[in-house]
Amino acid sequence: MTTHWKRSLAGALLVIVALVFLSSTAETPVDDFKIPGAESQKATDLFRDHAPSLAGADAQLVFTVNDGSISDPARRAAIESALADVRRLNGVSEVGDPFEQTSRDGRLATTDVRWDVEATELEREDAEKFETTVRDAAERDGVEVQMRGQVPDLAAQQDAPVGELIGVAIAIVLLTLLFRSGAAMAATLIGALIGVMTGQLLLAILAKPLGLPEFAATIAIMLGLGAGIDYSLLIIGRYREQVAAGDSPEDASAKSAATSGASVVAAGVIVIVALGGLLAIGIPLIGALGIAAAIGVACVVVSSLTVLPAMIGGLKKRLRPKKPEHVLPSAALARWGTLVTKRPYVSIGLAGILMLALAFPTLDMRLGQPDDGNQPAKNTQRKAYDQLNAAFGAGFSGPLFVTVETPRGEDVRGALTRLEGDLRSDPDIESVSPASASRDGAISTIFVTPKTAPQDERTTALVDRLRDSTIPAAVAGTSLNVYVGGQTASFQDFSAKVSSRLPVFIAIVIGLSVLLLMAAFRSLWIPLISAVFNLLSVGAAFGVTTLVFQKGWGASLIGAESDVPIISFFPVMLFAILFGLSMDYNVFLLSRVREAYQGGDGPRDSVVHGVARIGKVILFAGLIMASVFLAFVLTSDTISKMFGVGLGFAILLDVLFVRLVIAPAVVTLLGDKAWWMPAWMDRIIPNISLDGHDVGVQTEEELEAAIKQQTGETEKVS
Repeated sequence: MTTHWKRSLAGALLVIVALVFLSSTAETPVDDFKIPGAESQKATDLFRDHAPSLAGADAQLVFTVNDGSISDPARRAAIESALADVRRLNGVSEVGDPFEQTSRDGRLATTDVRWDVEATELEREDAEKFETTVRDAAERDGVEVQMRGQVPDLAAQQDAPVGELIGVAIAIVLLTLLFRSGAAMAATLIGALIGVMTGQLLLAILAKPLGLPEFAATIAIMLGLGAGIDYSLLIIGRYREQVAAGDSPEDASAKSAATSGASVVAAGVIVIVALGGLLAIGIPLIGALGIAAAIGVACVVVSSLTVLPAMIGGLKKRLRPKKPEHVLPSAALARWGTLVTKRPYVSIGLAGILMLALAFPTLDMRLGQPDDGNQPAKNTQRKAYDQLNAAFGAGFSGPLFVTVETPRGEDVRGALTRLEGDLRSDPDIESVSPASASRDGAISTIFVTPKTAPQDERTTALVDRLRDSTIPAAVAGTSLNVYVGGQTASFQDFSAKVSSRLPVFIAIVIGLSVLLLMAAFRSLWIPLISAVFNLLSVGAAFGVTTLVFQKGWGASLIGAESDVPIISFFPVMLFAILFGLSMDYNVFLLSRVREAYQGGDGPRDSVVHGVARIGKVILFAGLIMASVFLAFVLTSDTISKMFGVGLGFAILLDVLFVRLVIAPAVVTLLGDKAWWMPAWMDRIIPNISLDGHDVGVQTEEELEAAIKQQTGETEKVS
């Protein structure tokens, strides 16, 4: 790659052009929010089979006026004209009468629009046409229109990529400070960005076939930018060390690929394995997010091993350090490593207490789904939500539906009447609609409006109470099968499904990661201790996220609401991502410690030497990745903010307290046992080399001596 860099870059360009062409013909991403086996899913499936209009895509329109009445003749005519145009749109099956549901002051009217297909089958252009049709016809004579629901969500404009741009800008500054070279910064950044771009193009192509949700692209960008810059940084850094030691550009590139490149592959595979473990949750949406994120990481790994060496070939004259001492071990970090390893128990105790304290709020974490009340105030969904809540109460925006499977030919009117009455007697229910039968008579539907908002804990308790006691008691002795559905119930089932599969998922991720580390480090204890390190970082991330979004600590500073439930798939996604990314830094650090140990250093000296050699790279890599993640708090989307805070703080804490304090102290205490593996295990576990001795890579001491020799020769020439 380095020798034939022009040919390699031309090949990469052709691949990108082909992917651009294919992505231009790809279909829109879809959100498959199915929960196999859940009660709410059964209710939705019954709708789909017997009342398709109720299972199809929906939109809620809210018409308001600032003065007078919404029913004034001119205003009524404008609204009815708009709804007549909506009825003619492709796929619209049902449009309600807004004047049947008006506010007490007469200034607001609302109605639902339903399609005969699900939202996943609509294109964004369909949603935009719907919104334009409504506004063009209705917004006259002082009438304002706001809307919410699946179709308006599909039409919503995406945020400008402010977070991504700020993350890249910070990366430029930090990379320049680290390398003291514009060429090295450019090579690192471009190598990562090409991987990210390739990943995004692949996701666009595969979105429809794999059922990838739209949010998957955001997750892939977050991971791709952060991991891609880290991987490129590690390889470029090792290349510059080898060049400074006197190697030719071609040899230096080969040795950096054999050492840092091997570490990148090992780290990347662990991240991909962790993300692939999300398939064990058994929910299509979560599995699809894991696949998308894994594709994004795989692309930056491949880019680091292919595009980056080609760029090294093109920039080799400029990548050489201006002064060889720029790539010598850090004296400051050597002193830090000495301090940490001198009193390992104190280091572990202080850093461990801090991490556990930050993880403590996780005990109060409440899973759920942020509703439209958490949208930015300027969004039409938020305006519609606030207007409806003010007019009809907090629960109006999140109704439940009770689906009753009715045996054909059986008179169930008495049982349905008793069920309606029992539902109305619940103190947390605002209203209950009469049971409405489907055309084929197979199901009846009762709509229930809670008194509390969808994300309120009382609403969650209401759903549990209806399922566990109210409904079973009401239909006891009958042949009716009753299911509670609706968006609120679906998210509750989603959370329950995630919680039930969490132990299996964690076991798979940890088990496979430990096996991979055993193969890479030929050690029993290092992989096991590494898993514990990662759990500390994950716990602290959960705690910080709970403090910000649920407890409201600093939420206003990032434009977020307080008392927001943690999105249902957040814990498993964050666990998979952080467990993998934390292993990145673990591999980077321990591979250099192991190199020093195998080169003849004692247990403590190898740790100090490893920290001095790679600590600066890990520190800057962590700051860059944390900056990329934290920049996503500038988006308007609550879910993106949540992941930005969780991932950003987790990486900072992991680097500052786990990798540079706890890990060196623990490895020092383990001593020679750190690199011990039972003979029987050594025979059956494959060997993954990270030291590159098969291509003539020097030991840590030899490399440092060679760089110092080059430094001396440079001074003589000067």
